[in-house]
Amino acid sequence: MKSESFLASMGLVVERLVELHGIDPDGFMKQVGLDPKLFRDPKARLPVQVADAVLKRAAFLIPDPAFALRAADCWHPSNLGALGYAWLSSGSLQTGLRRIERYTRILNTKAIDRCREEPGGVRYVYDHGRGDAPIGPVMADLSLSIVMAMCRMNFGAELYPVSVNLRRAMPKDPSPWRDFFGCEICFGANEDSFLLDRRTVEMPLPSANQDMAATFDRILTQQLTALSQTDLPTRCKVLLLQQLTSGEPSEEKLAGAMLMSRRTLQRKLADAGVPYKRLLDETRYDLAKRYLDDPQRSVTEITFLLGFSEQSAFTRAFKRWSGKSPTAHRSQQLALT
Repeated sequence: MKSESFLASMGLVVERLVELHGIDPDGFMKQVGLDPKLFRDPKARLPVQVADAVLKRAAFLIPDPAFALRAADCWHPSNLGALGYAWLSSGSLQTGLRRIERYTRILNTKAIDRCREEPGGVRYVYDHGRGDAPIGPVMADLSLSIVMAMCRMNFGAELYPVSVNLRRAMPKDPSPWRDFFGCEICFGANEDSFLLDRRTVEMPLPSANQDMAATFDRILTQQLTALSQTDLPTRCKVLLLQQLTSGEPSEEKLAGAMLMSRRTLQRKLADAGVPYKRLLDETRYDLAKRYLDDPQRSVTEITFLLGFSEQSAFTRAFKRWSGKSPTAHRSQQLALT
């Protein structure tokens, strides 16, 4: 199995972060035994152990326990590669957060980003994949602050989450976290996450560009395919995305594309905890919302783009996924404009 890796250009955020705290970035890089040029190759990938070493050294040198929150001032869309530019063209914050969830492995194969539907809105959850390691809280602060800054760039600086959960223990001075997020923080929680209210995440964004988003999504899908050779559920989702517009996808076709029998595919997906029907539903639902955000596409066209033979079948499925019809979802989006 390939070793876990991250997109090297993300390291530029940490370089700027230590410089912001009065540390020479080139000297800092030499202290951790790295060539300063390593982070400047937009196509390069580095082992996650490099990220761990860099952040551990930064945490040792910087006395402020909340220092990683300043990563919000240090990121640039180019640091995230094609995902950064796809984010800028997203139709809504929900679309953008789902895009991060879908392509997060391009940024870091060890971390997991999820979006969870809740009665009050959509919760973005970040799992750094380090368990209870001491560096975990720093990674959570850095990543959540960047994603929050991304949301504020698209929506507006006045954006504040409804609530924030952090796994880190209650610090002596919690004010830096409260000031940054603009809400009360639940420290000692079982996850690192923030909740955005429903109206906010579904509001159409003035920076939206469907054509650009589609172009970057194609690039990201290609990158994810190349990266995910050992990740069965991700590989299956990529193949389902390719199959959806050519008719009704099937487990048999997917197994053939994966060069394995249907029974073997079923067993391996069951071992991964993601059965075929769930994979297909998640892929279709995600695509459906993206297509419905585009007013140029009719519901009939979207029906066939998703591989449904009849609009009634698509409507029933969308109601099962979201609790409302496709037209009601679209009307709600238009009402928020």
